Amino acid sequence: MALAPDVILANSSAALAPLLQATRTVPVVFTTVADPVGAGYVDSVARPGGNASGFLLWEYSIAAKWLELLKEIAPHVTRAMVLRESAIAGGPGQFGVIQAAAPSLGVDLRVADVRDAREIERAVTTFAQGSNGGLIVTGSPGALSHRTLIVALTARHRLPAVYAGRVFAVDGGLISYGPDSTTSSGARPDMSIVSSRARSPPTFRCRRRPKYELVINLKTAKALGLTVPDSLLARADEVIE
Repeated sequence: MALAPDVILANSSAALAPLLQATRTVPVVFTTVADPVGAGYVDSVARPGGNASGFLLWEYSIAAKWLELLKEIAPHVTRAMVLRESAIAGGPGQFGVIQAAAPSLGVDLRVADVRDAREIERAVTTFAQGSNGGLIVTGSPGALSHRTLIVALTARHRLPAVYAGRVFAVDGGLISYGPDSTTSSGARPDMSIVSSRARSPPTFRCRRRPKYELVINLKTAKALGLTVPDSLLARADEVIE
């Protein structure tokens, strides 16, 4: 703030929240924020008000798709553990959508937080003692930072799992569905957009990601003894062999 910037670019809720505590006048453009309205960063998507606006990582409806994909790639699943980060607005929001979709798909849910490695390991290990289980890893900074552990646990306990981002599938996760990693409207916004946001803070509407990508790791599917349906392979944007 001592540099008196014309605009500040903030990546994620973890960066945005303290910035908005520091200033309500300097324009702030955010990226990779799941629920800026629910978190109180903006008044609405169309009319943000205040000094913050930017790019939504996804809409909550994507969370139901994670559960649908889990059932599609592993039809035997009747129990699912949802790993979420309750300390951010997106955590409860994503879980609420999954919870609403679960009865129609015949899935009983459990929930665990991603606060620290020991808690994750304890929760997944306990859950894996039951049968017909699967995992849904929702989008959060905590899940991302613990992704190596989470992927290793699903392999160790032979749990089919759906993740919120491509990096999990690349690191050995079974299947991911999330924002297209090649688009520029999330992590790398066009600087002309940032400049226009600086010129007109209250009227710059939030923008959504234009596309989601489906990534399937066939090597992991084989290790879990799963046969990926042809219909699912045909929809995949990337297949890791």
